[in-house]
Amino acid sequence: MLGTYFTFPELLLWLPLVAGIICFFIRKENAVKNVALLASLLTLAVSVISLCYADPKYSSYNNVNYYWMKYLGNSFYVGLDGTGRILTFLNALAFPIIFIATYKNNVKNASSFFALMLLSQAGMMGVFVAMDALLFYFFWELALVPVYFLCSKWGGEKRIQTTFKFFVYTFAGSLLMLIGIIYVYLHTPERVFEDGTRSLHSFALSSFYNAHLSAADQNWCFWLFFLAFAIKMPVFPFHTWQPDTYDQSPAPVTMVLSGVMVKMGLFGVIRWLIPVFPVATVNFTHIVMILSIIGITYASCIALVQDNLKKLVAYSSIAHIGLMCAAIFAMNEVSVQGVLLQMFNHGINIIGLWIVVDQLEKRTGTKQISQLGGVAHKAPVLTILLVIIALANIALPLTNAFIGEFLMFSGLFHYNNWYAAIAGLSIILAAAYTLNMIQKVFYGDTNAVTAAMKEISLNEKMVLSFVAVLIFVVGIFPQTLITLTKSAVDYLLLSAK
Repeated sequence: MLGTYFTFPELLLWLPLVAGIICFFIRKENAVKNVALLASLLTLAVSVISLCYADPKYSSYNNVNYYWMKYLGNSFYVGLDGTGRILTFLNALAFPIIFIATYKNNVKNASSFFALMLLSQAGMMGVFVAMDALLFYFFWELALVPVYFLCSKWGGEKRIQTTFKFFVYTFAGSLLMLIGIIYVYLHTPERVFEDGTRSLHSFALSSFYNAHLSAADQNWCFWLFFLAFAIKMPVFPFHTWQPDTYDQSPAPVTMVLSGVMVKMGLFGVIRWLIPVFPVATVNFTHIVMILSIIGITYASCIALVQDNLKKLVAYSSIAHIGLMCAAIFAMNEVSVQGVLLQMFNHGINIIGLWIVVDQLEKRTGTKQISQLGGVAHKAPVLTILLVIIALANIALPLTNAFIGEFLMFSGLFHYNNWYAAIAGLSIILAAAYTLNMIQKVFYGDTNAVTAAMKEISLNEKMVLSFVAVLIFVVGIFPQTLITLTKSAVDYLLLSAK
């Protein structure tokens, strides 16, 4: 009876979307916070339940296809597969964590802020469940627009120029992808709907996979899509918008950007780029690999000398995403499985790091590492939780990131020894800048800036403790996530042949 009345993809879309619209009309700050938190918890509950219905026999619960613009070959087709399910779960899990961790923050015009946050969640959900190219593009833009307003209205002193740069980069990439979508659409076979309606071409995902594209067509269309995804991840040299945007955005928005939104680019490569352009993927794998590895090394070196806490975490994220991108293009079962695990694990870990950075900045008034010190004397619980999350970020064994990085490096090594060796330098560099940050910020003597530092509040302890527990649970028992994403790995490798 469940699939008769609703499907999981529909609920994952409509809950944050409707709640976001409602939030626009709520004027009391506490009330709008509670509505946003409740909506995010309901979305998380739906996502958790959907994990129990991943078996193909429950397809009626996981797919829905409505007629939309039939004469264009377009429909409102959304569904959950292995990749989409793990990322919708990450998206659903991230927002309650963010809302609870920042619950006591004072927000001007809270109704608009939380409404836009929920709309961005709905947009990202749409990206992860869309099985139609035009619908995918619609949600891709829907996820971007709320974040633009969130950054430009609630960001730091340099928010206007930073947000403008972010918008230009991402919008330019989106336009290039739109050109590619239209071109591939014009080379798709005829589509026949159940009621007999015919369209010359189709936006359906399956039609894009079967598009009649020559090798030359694939070669140039590949770059139209890849540039959009590379900017979103971001991959070197399209990363320059990211550190400043993370630095100037309000803390909850930064958590959304780094924890979830960058995964849209990786997801696009897995769902759309490689299966639609398999010939071009083979032709350009080495170029993408080289760009990714340059980005890994470059970002790690910049993080090593960084004095700004926010930018250190930002460059650390660039290095991790670069490794994931390289592992995808290694195109073997081990590397791709590692990427799917690491997308989830990186999202959780990086949000945990941003929560700590936000608390440090709020309590000390600075984000400069050189101005901090001795925080462990004033906030021992924060220190313990930060150390756990930071060690997970450098993939210490028994933490969640270890199994993902181990699989990715194993796959890279199988593909090319030199690529794996150069990328492996990031492990040493990550340990160096992470441990250096911990030593300078949390240990040593307190100073005038940190003397008045206070321990984090109960809601922050709860959230960070939950992240710490999740780090160990996934690190010790990763098989559940591996099983959940196994079908996506098999399908991607099959479609790329």
